[in-house]
Amino acid sequence: MRPKKIFILLGHPDTESWNSRFASAYEKGARDAGHEVRRVNLGELDFDPILHNGYKVIQELEPDLKKVQEDIKWADHFVLFYPTWWVAMPALLKGFFDRAWLPGFAFKFRPNGIGWWKLMKGKTARVFVTMDSPYILERVLFGDFTNEIKKGLLGFAGFKVKIKKLSGMKFKNEAKKERMKKWLAKWGKKGK
Repeated sequence: MRPKKIFILLGHPDTESWNSRFASAYEKGARDAGHEVRRVNLGELDFDPILHNGYKVIQELEPDLKKVQEDIKWADHFVLFYPTWWVAMPALLKGFFDRAWLPGFAFKFRPNGIGWWKLMKGKTARVFVTMDSPYILERVLFGDFTNEIKKGLLGFAGFKVKIKKLSGMKFKNEAKKERMKKWLAKWGKKGK
């Protein structure tokens, strides 16, 4: 297996969260296996997550957003960790995508208005989504809430996306969560 260029985005605003610990375990596994790794913690970025005028006026991107765009372009494989809050991604993560996922970066509309070019085509993405509820309960009550990230954002840009849902977090004891970290380190080693 050839080494990959992996970009990890911690989509949880709290760097003391289990999402952060899981991202660190994945990162360590990837580095130990010889992959090139860059990582950003969303909560440490300095940017306005509010899209004040929709897309009729594109807001100037802050340096932190420009840097993350460069990291995503650089990477072969994009890894995202985030929690499910009210059956969606955290507002700050949604704000990040609202601001950074722009035409000319992630996609480009065709001049005739029919379709678009996927500017991230050829790249892969793995999304780890944590949730307190058991998976089956979440699925039955709310359906597949990951379509937003899988199809509407990453897939729209051309990423080949795989989602891994880490469910029942509220009911897992520390020992189980520590075992999950070891499991995530193995994923990192494989660059998956």
